[in-house]
Amino acid sequence: MHTERDLTGRVAVVTGVGRRAGIGYAIARRLADRGAALYLTHWRPHDEEQPWGADDIDAIRRGLSAAPRVVDHSIDFADPAAPAEVVDAAIAEFGQVDILIANHARSGGDGTLFDIDAAMLDAHWAVDARSVLLLTRAFARQFRPDRGEVADRGRVIWMTSGQHLAPMRGEIAYGSAKSVLAGMTATVADELIDRGIVLNTVNPGPVDTGFLAPDTTDLSPEFVEQVHSAFPRGRAGRPDDPARLIEWLVSDAGRWVVGQVLDSEGGFRRSRF
Repeated sequence: MHTERDLTGRVAVVTGVGRRAGIGYAIARRLADRGAALYLTHWRPHDEEQPWGADDIDAIRRGLSAAPRVVDHSIDFADPAAPAEVVDAAIAEFGQVDILIANHARSGGDGTLFDIDAAMLDAHWAVDARSVLLLTRAFARQFRPDRGEVADRGRVIWMTSGQHLAPMRGEIAYGSAKSVLAGMTATVADELIDRGIVLNTVNPGPVDTGFLAPDTTDLSPEFVEQVHSAFPRGRAGRPDDPARLIEWLVSDAGRWVVGQVLDSEGGFRRSRF
């Protein structure tokens, strides 16, 4: 992992850090290693409903010991008041927030166009899109850019999916909510850059956060093998694969990349899937 601690003195809010097998944890580890203090969110009731189950939050904090300080917050982003609560709480703890990584998302409760209903759509919209926009607004309102060389030190990362690249059958509610973020990246980035905040959106592609593991999935072994074989390296993404890109984007080295939707998919060949 990167050893240069060039994020020392910065505070990062990373949402969706409830499992050591998740993308959020991989991101948090990389930021910790670069010296950032961490304010993490998770929502255990959601994880407990999933086939992979919930994780040990104490173990997550121990795994992030490279950070100068780690604070975690259990919160449900389905609550419209949650985004402002998170930013306010982070400010109360650290006095500032420099980086926002909106990694959380709702799993399950989805289907085809003919399966979905208003409740499914609303549930995904509330967590996967609305809360991200409100988090970004709350972050931007509190952000006070430094002057001089690091006047653009503010960073926001959104997470989308591959709905802009190919069909996502059976994921209408999730895919449509994530489409909001991909579609609004350029607009919101343009509004934020004048405040010294750089926004980009990352599509991590298929990442095995446990859903392909034999003991946590109801997918057939043949389907799991099909997913892995659609990658030139013979495996689906791992959480640290998109985390490396996000680590770079939030560093000073990534300051000139603005308003982009970046696909981190390892050459995923959809035609074989």
